[in-house]
Amino acid sequence: MNSSSSAASSCILDRIAGRSRDLGGFSVKRVLPIAHRKMVGPFIFFDEMGPASFAAGSGMDVRPHPHIGLATVTYLFEGRIRHRDSLGTLQDITPGDVNWMTAGRGIVHSERTHPDDRASGYAVHGIQSWVALPVVDEECAPAFVHHPAASLPAFEQEGASLRLIAGHAYGRCSPVEVRSPTFYLAAELPSGIRLTMTDEHEERAVYVVSGAVTIGGERFEPGELAVLVPGAEAIVVADVESRVMLLGGARLPEERQIWWNLVSTRAERIEQGKRDWLAYGQESGQHGPFGQVPEEHEFIPLPAN
Repeated sequence: MNSSSSAASSCILDRIAGRSRDLGGFSVKRVLPIAHRKMVGPFIFFDEMGPASFAAGSGMDVRPHPHIGLATVTYLFEGRIRHRDSLGTLQDITPGDVNWMTAGRGIVHSERTHPDDRASGYAVHGIQSWVALPVVDEECAPAFVHHPAASLPAFEQEGASLRLIAGHAYGRCSPVEVRSPTFYLAAELPSGIRLTMTDEHEERAVYVVSGAVTIGGERFEPGELAVLVPGAEAIVVADVESRVMLLGGARLPEERQIWWNLVSTRAERIEQGKRDWLAYGQESGQHGPFGQVPEEHEFIPLPAN
């Protein structure tokens, strides 16, 4: 257990508090990666976006940026985001939907406020996570798939309302394709409910979005991630009405390098990705291996660090 955590319980391996990050116009709570723990199962990045409110005329503008070696997963509780990518995809995501973008050997995308929402003002709240790809899939062809909320399994479990975003859990399977054993659920727990955590996966964690829960005798509040001991029985007790995310899967055996938006098992591949992005757009009409996002005319430069 991390030294900053309270005394270890029978089922709690680690406690991680989200760290505030300003993305320009709105803030996120960043949970993964952190120095002592990069991943839980295949999840290598986990941000809670907002909740954030935008006045009329303003909004979220995440300019085109690259990814390699991972899949991005966007899930909203409130609001709407417009996704564009270098495959030519234009897709709005609304609460309960899933946008699953496989970067593989390289993709570029942007995420912006829908024009109608920008005109009137709106609020946005959701989770942005990344799933590292297995070694054999790190250089696969990029792809994008949208799954509307109605296509995802929604069910009751011990009084809790669950939606299975990806993978398999509680005897159910999501239509969202994954490339290694994974589970990812959104759960709403009425006060007093006791939800037994799935034991189908090696690595498991619980993230508190709202409310407060007790696991293994420890209380977890919004913005905190409870990483569970592999194989241990764990019961999530809702101290008040709560919303949590359940996530994890099989541990990927190879160590991942992560730099900015680039993920790989090979340091030299990260360096190549840096060079490719540094050269992006420097010559008129040339965008190298990443490709151009239609209707976009700007991009986020390669960071200095």
